[in-house]
Amino acid sequence: MEAAPAQAAGAPSPAGAATCGSCPHACAVREGSLGLCGARGCREGRIVPVAYGRVTSMAIDPVEKKPLARWRPGSLLLSVGGYGCNMRCAFCQNHEISQAGADDVAWREVAPDELVAATLAAREDDPRVQGIAYTYNEPLCCWEFVRDTAELARSRGLANVLVSNGCFADEAIGAVAPLVDAANIDLKAFDEAAYRRLGGSLACVRETIRALADEPGCHLEVTTLVVPGVSDSVGDVEEAAAWLASLDPSITYHLTRFFPRWKMSDASPTPVDLLRRMQEAASRHLGDARLGNVWL
Repeated sequence: MEAAPAQAAGAPSPAGAATCGSCPHACAVREGSLGLCGARGCREGRIVPVAYGRVTSMAIDPVEKKPLARWRPGSLLLSVGGYGCNMRCAFCQNHEISQAGADDVAWREVAPDELVAATLAAREDDPRVQGIAYTYNEPLCCWEFVRDTAELARSRGLANVLVSNGCFADEAIGAVAPLVDAANIDLKAFDEAAYRRLGGSLACVRETIRALADEPGCHLEVTTLVVPGVSDSVGDVEEAAAWLASLDPSITYHLTRFFPRWKMSDASPTPVDLLRRMQEAASRHLGDARLGNVWL
């Protein structure tokens, strides 16, 4: 299907198109077409989550893999993902599904009650299973599925974990945040120009992080994948850490080592000494700045 062009938020939609309000792209989508994310489309004159319940990936993961370092350590989550993303990071670790559409990857429909039942069954087998993680691709492209599943999961005593790029408007964040028990948000850089090159908005991600930091009962951690030429400024990392500390000095900040992937397969891994300097800079402001993937 044809993908709609992104347009400025608040701009009028072309005749015969509906405007998606879920993220800053504000795609103007014509009937039968899809937005930039590949997961939302226009049907009967309105924007709907076309990829609702279309699951490409499901696994039992340790909570530390999300990564969440300080929320229920040693526990497990049923992790689930679909397809689609509203950003275009050349270094994407899950591009096979995040940059895929319905015709590009195998998927099956799983209703919210089926996913909750599967999680409860997994918990019966292993009491370390705490709940559901919405992850792998960009789960908020179909935030309605996250909302519906999370509501049902919470009613059955299961926790909800969100792993997201955070580049979404209040339509999505406002609906999901009150249902989230723990979240890890990707802070891909601390520079607006860098975000624009990745197809996102730093201002929007900052608002998401702020909203989750303020949400009662939500444990928040933040991750920056340190990518050479994209997010490798020690000064920017320290500025990000200072800003996170202004929200909550107890936020755990993960600085993760990049390895060659997708369109950056010819790039070099992040130097470990750079990561250590970033950790030192971030630790001037936050009590828990930690490194990931340094021993790989």
